[in-house]
Amino acid sequence: MKILFNCSLPFGLAHGGVQTQIEQTVAALQSAGLEAEPLRWWDATQCADLIHYVGRMPAAHIRFAHQKGIKVVIGELLTGAGSRSRSQLRLQKTIIRAVGRLAPRDFVAAFNWESYRLADACVALTPWEAHLMHYLFDAPKEHLHVVPNGIEEIFLNAPPVARGKWLVCTATITGRKRVLELAQAAVHAQTPVWIIGKAYTEADPYASQFFALAKREPQMIRYEGAVSDRARLAQIYREARGFVLLSTMESLSLSALEAGACGCPLLLGDLPWAHAAFGEYATYCPITAPERTAGYLRSFYEKAPALPPPPPPMTWLEVARQLKTIYENILNAK
Repeated sequence: MKILFNCSLPFGLAHGGVQTQIEQTVAALQSAGLEAEPLRWWDATQCADLIHYVGRMPAAHIRFAHQKGIKVVIGELLTGAGSRSRSQLRLQKTIIRAVGRLAPRDFVAAFNWESYRLADACVALTPWEAHLMHYLFDAPKEHLHVVPNGIEEIFLNAPPVARGKWLVCTATITGRKRVLELAQAAVHAQTPVWIIGKAYTEADPYASQFFALAKREPQMIRYEGAVSDRARLAQIYREARGFVLLSTMESLSLSALEAGACGCPLLLGDLPWAHAAFGEYATYCPITAPERTAGYLRSFYEKAPALPPPPPPMTWLEVARQLKTIYENILNAK
């Protein structure tokens, strides 16, 4: 069985969780005995039994794959839709249906909504995203599978140590992650927060505001850039008083899974993805102004030592085994 992985966003343009998800999944599938590699769009000789597309594969491409006898799995991260309210989702569904009925066919085709119906399987990270794939895009329920992200075993095996004073947030320094707003709330609440991550570009105005604030408030905001050493990051999570992520949009945060595996209590944005992934094993904060966030942040800081960590997540190898079963069922189906 040969699996090709593809996605629409080049890794060199925007680092983040998608890159980690694909790299770790490919490596784990190889460890599970499968032949898996990136799709080389320039290589006409590359063959495969199945394409796993992380994103929404164009419907025309799915048809081309099927003509060549290649099965297709799509796993789009519904980051935006998954963070909308139920009323917003109802409106989105109404618009999709209206456009599908009234707009010219070529116009509708550009959205690739049909991809969900053409794919041989759709993989969601959470039950909520699986629901949205059916609710919004009519993905057949029998084609839906929920396979969460995994984590590296180093986070599960990191030895416990005494917790320190810092809350930690691991995120790209960008507006969607609300790192600046978290830092502003930390200053208001006089609650120390350690931010780990980097900006897409140092010239980004949002990132520049955060860097300036971190420089002015070193007692409350600790920032030293990204941490690429996974053992060091696991140690940081073990030493942290808690983990905070207050994004406006998220799919299934790898950093939250990693922190939880290291025993960190979690404070997450009050969004569907977080409830679907962590349920009662996290504390939730509404997406609101830094002045209001400060109260939630301080309360979490004081309660964190007594809060239970979430259950351990799956490893990437366990994720690979679930995907392998899905692939086998697809390829064996008549």
